[in-house]
Amino acid sequence: MAKLKKILAKILAGSKNISFDDFVALVEGFGFRLSRVSGSHHIFIHTSVKELVNLQNVKGQVKPYQIRQFMDLVERYSLSLEEER
Repeated sequence: MAKLKKILAKILAGSKNISFDDFVALVEGFGFRLSRVSGSHHIFIHTSVKELVNLQNVKGQVKPYQIRQFMDLVERYSLSLEEER
């Protein structure tokens, strides 16, 4: 959980240099799960969110606009990090 909070703090501080694997861990920490992979697109779903989260791995990094879109979803649906199991 501490690692996820560090990644979130880095994003909130404005960093656009986020690794794809770290961001996937963060997305899953908010309760999303991988639904399918279509080419380079990783599609995540959440039980209480109507919209899909679409992420692409580009040379080990996540695209900055996809970070912004995800953070907008987190804010719009008032999502929070789930506790570690």
